[in-house]
Amino acid sequence: METDSLTGRFAADGYLPLPDFLTADGLRVLRQEAGRLEREEAARRDFTMESMAHSPRHMTTVGGHRIAQESGVIANLYRDPALLALLSTVFDRRVVPVEQPVERHVLNILHRPGDTHGAHTDDYPLALVLFIDAPPRPADGGLLEFAPGTADLEALGGSGTRSLHHHPGHAYLLRSDLTAHRVTPLNRHGVRRTVLNFAYTVPDRQTQVTDSASRLYE
Repeated sequence: METDSLTGRFAADGYLPLPDFLTADGLRVLRQEAGRLEREEAARRDFTMESMAHSPRHMTTVGGHRIAQESGVIANLYRDPALLALLSTVFDRRVVPVEQPVERHVLNILHRPGDTHGAHTDDYPLALVLFIDAPPRPADGGLLEFAPGTADLEALGGSGTRSLHHHPGHAYLLRSDLTAHRVTPLNRHGVRRTVLNFAYTVPDRQTQVTDSASRLYE
């Protein structure tokens, strides 16, 4: 697909699917890195996020500060010049890494029935989400659910809400500061949703606006 088509689609929807974003080798390497980080660095989170309408968080996470110290592979991929150039083309603005170390690249793991990343918006404009593991069927849960064109968390579940299933090796780009979104709960034992979330911004916007990332990843 031509990049101008990607730019128009992202501007219209605030969401852009990137199927087969990772090569087989790339997925294998990131799965090894994610597994090691989960064993050595991950923390369990079970609480409600007051700043996001008291939505639930039941998940296991690794913050960006730990990833930066422990995984050069992920840190280098996050700053890859070709990736930044692609994102800048799609967003039609210069895209730069987030300076805040905790939020810039994080590992989110849902692996128990009921695990969910509840309703929220992000501090920064763009979220590039890379799938390492994903439930095999939409009925298993772990779906991205978002309300196009609104940051109102109450809009989730209403008319126009979209629910999307993804596969390992796939990715998507989301206009995550202006789009209310969440991950639906896992519905059964034995399924996992493991993603790397890369947050990006523009040069004049480097300030956090909520405490949500600090609570979830520090």
